[in-house]
Amino acid sequence: MGISKYDPAAKGRPAWNAGKQVGAKRALKVKQIWLIRFFLDREQRMRDRALFDLAIDSKLRGCDLVKMKIGSLVSGSAIRARSMVIQQKTGRPVQF
Repeated sequence: MGISKYDPAAKGRPAWNAGKQVGAKRALKVKQIWLIRFFLDREQRMRDRALFDLAIDSKLRGCDLVKMKIGSLVSGSAIRARSMVIQQKTGRPVQF
């Protein structure tokens, strides 16, 4: 019995992730973090610098950072010493 020309598995198409690295990405090195901070300061991108610093310091995922409200970081006119966020992926609270 031969291979059907209508069988999608019979086509010689490469896998979708052929040649790509799979798995978790490596963490940023300290030098890379300082280079990113320097670039953001030089370009005067204060919002991006604040989000980057918050991401590095709190170790939150991007989806949790963008969902964060000012009220979770500020109490009245003062910045809170501690804040707590519920992670979207795990549902666990994270205090930072």
